[in-house]
Amino acid sequence: MSMKKKANLLWCAFVVFLIATVVMWFVVDRQEIEYEEVEVRVLDAVTKQVRNRSTGTHTDFYEVTVEYNGEKHKLENAYNTYQYPQGATVTAYLANNGRLFANIEGVSSTTPLATVYFVCLFGSFGLLFAAAIYSGKAKQERMESK
Repeated sequence: MSMKKKANLLWCAFVVFLIATVVMWFVVDRQEIEYEEVEVRVLDAVTKQVRNRSTGTHTDFYEVTVEYNGEKHKLENAYNTYQYPQGATVTAYLANNGRLFANIEGVSSTTPLATVYFVCLFGSFGLLFAAAIYSGKAKQERMESK
């Protein structure tokens, strides 16, 4: 198969994935999210800093542990720790899969439809780069054959 055909196939696949991404965005945006708003007690809230040795920058990761129905759970999608003082009762969102989230966005971004959306999104980017590279190679191949 020639480079030109490969490039054209990749561009077609990119367009298909791009259309699927747009369609999935609308589907995910309109989906009914099933969750239960619950009260949980904060057991621990820790900020962990990870330092990038090459750039010197650091990134904060927030680990919040809560108690719900007598069991310890990790509170996912927490953006800070100061909203979660130890012993405080806070609102959390219980997803159908049993995971607790700090906000509704965390619940909606972990649904199966959202997973399909993210696969389409990242697939679109990958196909865009691959198609651009193969188009460049096809053009170079044409120039060399002249």
